[in-house]
Amino acid sequence: MTGKLRPADTEDLDLIRRWRNHPQVRGISLTQHEIGPEEHLAWWSAVREEPDRRVLIYLHGGQPAGVVTFAGVTSPDKDLTWGFYLDIDGLEKRGELLPAWMGLQRAAIEHAFESLTARTLGGETLADNRQVLALHRRFGFQVVRRYERNIDGQPHQVVWTELSRRA
Repeated sequence: MTGKLRPADTEDLDLIRRWRNHPQVRGISLTQHEIGPEEHLAWWSAVREEPDRRVLIYLHGGQPAGVVTFAGVTSPDKDLTWGFYLDIDGLEKRGELLPAWMGLQRAAIEHAFESLTARTLGGETLADNRQVLALHRRFGFQVVRRYERNIDGQPHQVVWTELSRRA
C-alpha cells in the first residue's frame, strides 16, 4: 500500500493534536507535555504564516494517518529539517502501523528531495528511540552528531541524522 502527502489544513487540526498527544508520541518527542487547544492553535497560526515551513498530512490507503513537518524550505542552502508522527491508535487497529511508518518515511524523503529540492534532510531523534533510528538507517540516513538536550528538566541524549541528495 502506498501513501502520499497533502498540505494540512484547518480541518486537520483536531487529528493532528490528538495524534501528537498520544502517550507514545509524546514519550519520544522533544517536547513531552500534553498540548492544549490554545497552544495548538497558536502553533498552527504561526506555522501557516511562516513561508519557511510546511505541515503535511500523510495519507495511508487514502486515510489521514500521520503528520510530516519540514523547516528550511526557503533557505538558499536547501538544508531541510523534518519531523513526523503517526496515528498510532488508528493504524494499530488496522494492523498497518509498520507499513504506514515506512510509507510515510518514503513519501517524506521523496517530497523533500523532489518537490522541495532539498540538498540535505536532517532531524533530531532521542537516542533511546532505537526504532526510529533503525528506520532512518534503513533509508540511508547517517548519524552526524550526538548531543544533550534538556527536556522537561531532564537531560536527554539526542542524535542528529541526515540524508543527502543522491547524485
